[in-house]
Amino acid sequence: MLDKLKNEINLKLTSAAFFQGQALPSVEFAAAPAHTGADISLSWAMSCAKILRKSPLEIAKEACKVIREVNAVTDAVAVAPGFINITLDDNFIINTARDRRIKSREAEDSKHHILIEFVSANPTGPLHVASGRGASLGDSLVKIHRALGYSCDSEYYVNDAGNQAELLAASVKARKEGKEPPENGYHGSYIIDLANQIPADLPESEYGRWAMETLIKTQQQDMKDFHVDFTRWFRESDLHKEHAPQKALEFLTAKGYTYEKEGAVWFGSTKDDEAQDDKDRVLVRKDGRPTYFMADIAYHKNKYDRGYDELIDILGADHHGYVPRMKAAVHALGHEENSFVPIIHQLVHLTQKGEQVKMSKRAGHFVTLRELMNDVGTDVCRFFFASRTPNAHMLFDLDLAKTQSNENPVFYVQYVHARIHSIFRAAAEKNIPMADGVRTPLAPQERALLLKLIWFKEVLRNCVRDLSPHHLTTYLTELAGLFHAFYDTCRVLDENDLQTTGSRLFICHRVAERIKKGLEFIGVSAPEQM
Repeated sequence: MLDKLKNEINLKLTSAAFFQGQALPSVEFAAAPAHTGADISLSWAMSCAKILRKSPLEIAKEACKVIREVNAVTDAVAVAPGFINITLDDNFIINTARDRRIKSREAEDSKHHILIEFVSANPTGPLHVASGRGASLGDSLVKIHRALGYSCDSEYYVNDAGNQAELLAASVKARKEGKEPPENGYHGSYIIDLANQIPADLPESEYGRWAMETLIKTQQQDMKDFHVDFTRWFRESDLHKEHAPQKALEFLTAKGYTYEKEGAVWFGSTKDDEAQDDKDRVLVRKDGRPTYFMADIAYHKNKYDRGYDELIDILGADHHGYVPRMKAAVHALGHEENSFVPIIHQLVHLTQKGEQVKMSKRAGHFVTLRELMNDVGTDVCRFFFASRTPNAHMLFDLDLAKTQSNENPVFYVQYVHARIHSIFRAAAEKNIPMADGVRTPLAPQERALLLKLIWFKEVLRNCVRDLSPHHLTTYLTELAGLFHAFYDTCRVLDENDLQTTGSRLFICHRVAERIKKGLEFIGVSAPEQM
């Protein structure tokens, strides 16, 4: 219903005499700051000032006259330097809060088929904490895209080709013989665990493949326990079986993007003036082996060939240099560079008692995701990871993560869901029914809760716009805070006032629904008892 209101306001503004005949930007809604006492704030007048050649405040004042004519609006006020603060009718807020629909028209009409690839860790060791941050980000974005109505799949790229299996085999074999692994091998104590698990009848030639498959299964279990599901686990070895790198090379050669130099085959990424890469890259080494970059080009070509037209890659903090070369490759493959959307998430630093936690007993040089899940729980991990934008470094406070109080944002939000269900149980024991709507007039705390509920879809859109679920964790925390204020002020169960009780049970029900759905999108459970 907010969309309908937005369209109505846009239509009235464009048809008003003061604005008629001008191509003006569309109105975009934002929640008004609390100190304004309004519900919606528009910066629209400031974006029109240059076009209309008038002051933003003059435009805002004229716009307010038009906006006040809309039925859902009780008042519109112009505020310097040109903001428009709108107050909504209580019945409009109530009716909008009743609407459970999440899907957006623009998403359902979108012809994009989106593929989000994330984690894609090498299958040569356990997943680490940074992989958990990438997994949380990717899974949440997939869930939110789908909820809004987008066609969106998820994929984990298993880099199971190349010389990694040989290095893994040499490392496991050395540990089985009581020796140190090769200097360029794998040294974590998990290699000792693998060596001790090798079947007695397994030939040495199979050590590497067996160890890699074992680690892949471990990674798959980690993702399952982290509440992350993938549409597909795509193996690099399948690309090579289908000769995809060679086919991609032939495609680029036919387009004039390759050349030979010093016995190697190069990608002419600087061939086009608009290319973002600053130098050419080797595709095939002198010995005939394709580079990782060649395999990545073949993999992204495969994505496009499967019908995806928007590729979102979630990458670790050490992949900044990867972006321009892949954008150049996407362009060479005949696709718009902006169809490839890289997200680089920054590092996670674990802290305890103010000190950084640096070592893992199992991995030797990093903390595993499994260790973190076992230490603080999957719900806390997922919520904490989702609370920060990908481009911000993250300090993960282990002490706070283990705190069972309102200081812990996960507990703070989950407790509201559990408290509401305890209210439902108490109402059921007293045979008090829930109303099918909300009575008026509204108490200030009731109105604040209902108003927050109507912004849920807009918050999800913001997550898609910014490719970050942090808007959702902020929303859930604020919604929980409003509920606590409501619960402390407004008596919910009152056998002497069943009309008010039924109405407030309805509000509680809507709040619980939104919290459960919001937590679901970030992979966190919504307990009914705590």
